[in-house]
Amino acid sequence: MPQGTFDFSPLKQQLTQGLEDISFEINKGLKTLEKDSYCVLGELTELKDKFEQVEMVAASFYLNNYLSPFTDKYLDISTCIQHLSHQRHGALIVIEREDEVDSFIRGGTPIGATLTHALLESIFYPGNPLHDGAVLVRANQIFSAANILPLSKIGSNKKKLGTRHRAALGLTEQSDALVLVVSEETGIISFAIDGKLQPISTVSSFI
Repeated sequence: MPQGTFDFSPLKQQLTQGLEDISFEINKGLKTLEKDSYCVLGELTELKDKFEQVEMVAASFYLNNYLSPFTDKYLDISTCIQHLSHQRHGALIVIEREDEVDSFIRGGTPIGATLTHALLESIFYPGNPLHDGAVLVRANQIFSAANILPLSKIGSNKKKLGTRHRAALGLTEQSDALVLVVSEETGIISFAIDGKLQPISTVSSFI
């Protein structure tokens, strides 16, 4: 089991400060609109950049909170999925918790390597023969890749979910695993737990 601890207060403070800065910039923009001769396009571009930065911090903060009880590598995982989201590279990452998931999945290729964000990203790089399946993270290791997860039958009737999202739901309907999904179509990051799918972050501000 993971042994490390992480102080989340700097991330929380950074998130709070970022939101306060955005609020200040919005109020400043509203005041400048009173001047008919003043163009606010420059400020809007700057505000868009600040939203992007705050979004990254928020995603990292909440992901780290969700993952920290089960792996010390939550910062690497958070960094990895943000990079994959930016690049629109699809991904499916299983974080094993109390339940061993071996009996619920079709095992893929053993990896048995210490998890780093660079290694995890490389697995999902298009063209990599392992990129289509799910990576299994057990504690601080990438245990295996190209695993096949059970598809949710319930999920197939909801919002025309893709295979990755149905697989994430399917495994979490049968175990307590937490499954992260990055959509290659939209770049949206979601996580599944207890048979429910929740969005973590979108790349709308990056478009």
